[in-house]
Amino acid sequence: MVNKYRGEVAANLDGKTWTLCLTLGALAELEAAFEVDDLTALIARFSSGNLSARDMLRVIGAGLRGGGYTVNDADVREMQAEGGAVGYAKIVSQLLTATFGKQE
Repeated sequence: MVNKYRGEVAANLDGKTWTLCLTLGALAELEAAFEVDDLTALIARFSSGNLSARDMLRVIGAGLRGGGYTVNDADVREMQAEGGAVGYAKIVSQLLTATFGKQE
C-alpha cells in the first residue's frame, strides 16, 4: 500500500503493482543523470513539459529504486506499462506531482 504522505505512488508495470518514490537518493541520481546542479534546475527541466522516453525511463527507474527495488534502467527499459506510452507518462506525472506538489 502506498503512503502518499511519503510521496509514494503505485504503478502497474508488467502486470504487477510497484511502489515508486523519489527519495533524496533518487533525486540525487536524477540530478546526476540530467547533469543539473540542484533541485531547482531539476524542477525546471521537468516543468518544461518536454520529457523524452529516455527521461521517463530514468524517472521511473529512480522511483523504483527509491521504492526499494533492485532494478537498473535496462530492467525498466523492458517493462511494459498499462496504456503504453500514455501509461508511462501518467506514472511519471503522478510521481513528480507526489514529490514536488502540483504547481498552481
